[in-house]
Amino acid sequence: MAKKIVKKAVVKKTVKPKSGEYKAAQITVLEGLEPVKRRPGMYIGSTGSSGLHHMLWEVVDNGIDEAMAGFANLIVITLLPDRLVEVFDNGRGIPVDIHKQMKVSALEVVMTKLHAGGKFGQGGYKVSGGLHGVGVSVVNALSIYLKAEIYRDGKIWVQEYSLGKPKKKVRSVGKTKLNGTKIIFQPDEKVFGTMGYDWQTIIDHLRQQAYLTKGVKIKVYDERKKDDRKSYEFYFEGGIKSYVVHLNHNNIAKHGNVFYVEKSTVPEKNNNHDNGEQDEGRPLDKNPVQVEIAFQYVDEYKETVYAFANNIFNPEGGMHLVGFRTALTRVLNNYARTQAILKKKDENLSGEDVREGLTAVVSVKVSEPQFEGQTKAKLGNPEVRAAVDSVFSTALLIYLEEHPRDAEAIIGKCLLTAQARRAAKTAREAIIRKGALEGMTLPGKLADCSSRDAEKSELFICEGDSAGGSSKQGRDRETQAILPLRGKILNVEKARLDKMLANNEIKSLVIALGTNIGEQFELDKLRYNKIIIMTDADVDGSHIRTLLLTFFYRYFPELIRAGHIYIAHPPLYKLQKGKDFKYVYTDEEKEKALAEMMRKALKQTNESFNEKARAGEADTTGVGEQVAGVNIQRYKGLGEMNPNELWETTMDPVRRLMSQVIIEQVEKTDEVFEMLMGADVLPRKRFIQTHAKDVKNLDV
Repeated sequence: MAKKIVKKAVVKKTVKPKSGEYKAAQITVLEGLEPVKRRPGMYIGSTGSSGLHHMLWEVVDNGIDEAMAGFANLIVITLLPDRLVEVFDNGRGIPVDIHKQMKVSALEVVMTKLHAGGKFGQGGYKVSGGLHGVGVSVVNALSIYLKAEIYRDGKIWVQEYSLGKPKKKVRSVGKTKLNGTKIIFQPDEKVFGTMGYDWQTIIDHLRQQAYLTKGVKIKVYDERKKDDRKSYEFYFEGGIKSYVVHLNHNNIAKHGNVFYVEKSTVPEKNNNHDNGEQDEGRPLDKNPVQVEIAFQYVDEYKETVYAFANNIFNPEGGMHLVGFRTALTRVLNNYARTQAILKKKDENLSGEDVREGLTAVVSVKVSEPQFEGQTKAKLGNPEVRAAVDSVFSTALLIYLEEHPRDAEAIIGKCLLTAQARRAAKTAREAIIRKGALEGMTLPGKLADCSSRDAEKSELFICEGDSAGGSSKQGRDRETQAILPLRGKILNVEKARLDKMLANNEIKSLVIALGTNIGEQFELDKLRYNKIIIMTDADVDGSHIRTLLLTFFYRYFPELIRAGHIYIAHPPLYKLQKGKDFKYVYTDEEKEKALAEMMRKALKQTNESFNEKARAGEADTTGVGEQVAGVNIQRYKGLGEMNPNELWETTMDPVRRLMSQVIIEQVEKTDEVFEMLMGADVLPRKRFIQTHAKDVKNLDV
């Protein structure tokens, strides 16, 4: 579905201040959890499905923190009826004694105050993913009901809340031999647009957390429906080494042994400078950085590296990823020189050469992580770079010396990649030179828009000359450009960059985008704010759309992350009876619209018949046949639409239906593209066999 953004105005009765007045009376102070209720999206990302799942992650993260601190080894999640969720961990349990500053139980402080918890002072947690300390209190604020059940000091302690406010004081309700925390919460349906937890999303997230927290057992139960109960259990003694094996299960490994190192080290310097100078005004961090790295090369052309800090995924990497990449390139070059694989006349392997086909997980645990941005997309601690570089470079050199066959396979793959890189560079330079000769670097088949304002411009990528012709005639020439593609583009999942750039259709697309490609990519040179994939609503159209999505995901992921890629949804049918017509986009919509048109026609026929009956002119012959006559037109391709139809259904910004392409789960997305578009046929065959029964209308 297309994403719709609805803005609701909140009107409150206020005393109008004097013009220009700005005094203490104009300063609003939001107490307790009121900021969360006012702006929930600031704390959980959104009030849609991702925000709902983020509520669960926040509670689970408290158990993960206990496990990372060495106090828990079991986390149990249960989805219950009536939208209730229960999370238990066998850690120390949230403290319940009286907080000296707040004069109430520490449990109540943690549950009702932002930025309250054991993650800010000394001694509570050395390492924590919940840096901001707002997790469980935010969940409390956005839950219609929450119950905290604490097991510690031989007693069971309980407190219940409604929308963040405690119903009663913390009280003891019995004795126990357990230690731990159980949180039961029910998200407020007035806050979230959706109330359904997705089982597969939960499974994927918990599996990842289990890999990252070696030795912790995570159990999850789905008890929402009595006749459809499900359960899953995760436990990985191998940690991220097992994670790499999982990521590569659809690929062919280039060497038998998965590299793995885990070590804690105290950084010698807190810097991100090559000359080793310490950052001014910031003391050396004496707390150790725990570094855990695993990798394996596979017979692929892409790089798959996941970076984590305190179990939080950092999609934009950061200092730990910089340290890893720097050490990898340096050590492999030094080893190749030492073994005379690289001669004096040979140039060094580049970072790009040593990363092709690499599957790696880099995980660090830091006492005070410095994330860039609220989403924690990038780790900024400069001392982590030195720690990762030191630990990884030492361990990698030992690995290469102890596993000479693996070393030979790794260096061999890197050398082949270097040859391909040089060929790709030649091909890329040829594209740039040719584009410049053609004038403004634009391909001849592109019908460009007249506007040079990228923010207002759109590029429609459509299949075939027929659809291209209708699109060019029906478009808004000022802001909409059309690029027709001939046939199916190359599957880039199975090709290197040099072969890809030799394909004329891909070459035209790269030139039209204006950003260049590879290491020369520049996002700010993008010529269009919206790149819209517009293909036919049939099997071939779906295949072309998948090929284009593979192309953008593998070589232009920045465009997806920045929200520039869209999918157009042309209608499947046009229903018409007389002057009354309607476009519909699914078979379900068609049946509903058809029934409505028939009902309306029957009503009009009956009214007409009754009027004639009252006038004594009625003829009952053929009354039933008059109801029929709805014309149903099935659009097999965009070329079947005339320009006006294509404009009003698919291209008009006011009426069109589009989906924005986003990446929610990187690991899952990688896996799907590998399965559907990769060289290995068996996983794709299994997928088709599993899901064939779900296909309702296969257009053969």
